[in-house]
Amino acid sequence: MFAVLKTGGKQYKVQAGDVLRIEKLAANAGDKIQFNDILMVGGESLTVGVPFVAGAAVQAEVIAQIKGEKVIHFVKRRRKHSSQRTKGHRQHLTLVRVTEVLASGAEKSGVTAATGTADARRAAHNAEAAPAAEAPAKPKRAKKAADAAAE
Repeated sequence: MFAVLKTGGKQYKVQAGDVLRIEKLAANAGDKIQFNDILMVGGESLTVGVPFVAGAAVQAEVIAQIKGEKVIHFVKRRRKHSSQRTKGHRQHLTLVRVTEVLASGAEKSGVTAATGTADARRAAHNAEAAPAAEAPAKPKRAKKAADAAAE
């Protein structure tokens, strides 16, 4: 059985036992994760999602957090008054091993969903901002009026 999953803006065709290098996820080595954005499931019968297959999932285990190979960006301006600049970049990646492809019953599995690092940062930021939203600050005019009334 195989599945086509979507993560990090890319699509991957996977089956049990495959090892993938994907965009960084908010998980530690040894964690079990589940991909819920499944575009297609194949095997005895082919199921194509609109856009996703309901109840389907791919479960995987995080092997390690790694960095990709270095990409060199070199800029050179020709002729007089020329300049040149070299920049390097190594993308953060997550190495995962696919353990199981589920055609149905993904909601009952109890495995945490795979989220990118941007999603994890956004959730943490929203959690910090929630207590501040409960107690709104008083406007300056109301504070001045209260001070004037107290005198």
